[in-house]
Amino acid sequence: MGRYMTHIGVALTQFLNALLGGYPDESTSSRAHRQQHKPRWRAIRACINTVFFWQDDHCAAAYWAEQQRRQFPPVLRDDGKPR
Repeated sequence: MGRYMTHIGVALTQFLNALLGGYPDESTSSRAHRQQHKPRWRAIRACINTVFFWQDDHCAAAYWAEQQRRQFPPVLRDDGKPR
């Protein structure tokens, strides 16, 4: 059940980001980190990090997870491993 809920959460945050005009495969948290140089996204980043208070800089972790393609199914990851 935990993995299922994680997948639903990822889908929802990507959908929200798309609604806000962002890339459809990027999470809102990742975008907030990437665009923190803009005042609006800096404020959104602070709010998101407050919601995920138990994580050390949730938005930065989400950004690096996007860089590593951790939300991709294993068969679609470009990590050089044969499938």
